[in-house]
Amino acid sequence: MKYAIEVSGLTKKFGDFTAVNHISFAIEKGKIFGFLGPNGSGKSTTIRMLCGVLKPTLGTAKVAGYDIETDTEMVRQNIGYMSQKFGLYEDLTVEENLDFYGGVYSVPKDMREQRKKELIAMANLTGKEKSLAGTLSGGWKQRLALGCALIHKPNILVLDEPTGGVDPVSRRTFWEIIHVLARQGITILVTTHYMDEAESCDIVGFIFDSNLMDIAPPKEIIKKYEARNLEDVFVSMVEKVTHKKVSASYQEMKFIHGGD
Repeated sequence: MKYAIEVSGLTKKFGDFTAVNHISFAIEKGKIFGFLGPNGSGKSTTIRMLCGVLKPTLGTAKVAGYDIETDTEMVRQNIGYMSQKFGLYEDLTVEENLDFYGGVYSVPKDMREQRKKELIAMANLTGKEKSLAGTLSGGWKQRLALGCALIHKPNILVLDEPTGGVDPVSRRTFWEIIHVLARQGITILVTTHYMDEAESCDIVGFIFDSNLMDIAPPKEIIKKYEARNLEDVFVSMVEKVTHKKVSASYQEMKFIHGGD
């Protein structure tokens, strides 16, 4: 299997509103795909379809070789999902959270124990196994949530804004882990608003107003748009679609200028 994710003409409509409009792309196994776009652009709807939670209106998609409509359960078994809200049970300990998710995915107990040890070490939570998840810092919660998403050994990891609100050191540590996982053959789909993170992805796709604007390796996109970085590319795409200049203005705030 060359492609871990294959999407063709994927569309989702809610009544007269089109949330995702005929998008197509393919991501090779073991690659990090940065899925970029402003809030409300269609990212989350696309992810929900790929995870088998939402049924598409039109189009097809395969995840780990399984059709998202006809093989929904196999799709879910092959995906590890982590949201920006972590998805942890804060009144359970580190170990209990890992046990819970291991049970959800029917990981055999003996296998679960070994994986727990490795995941706790990966998350740098050794010595905190009995700590309640709610008492952990944001960075530790983040890594524990990643461990919970990995305990069933998924082929594909979906990370929805996983580093939002996390300090720079924790962000860097988290991305080091992501690159190690990719080198081990796990395919990663990640959404982020941090363009420095996006530039470390193997391939990035920009979605705006339900349409996939472009998809390519970061360096190729930057060169194509003759931009300094991905942030400039992102702004350029938004301006092209909206026909409006992206800029801050405080001309209407008269009190700033000394008015009443």
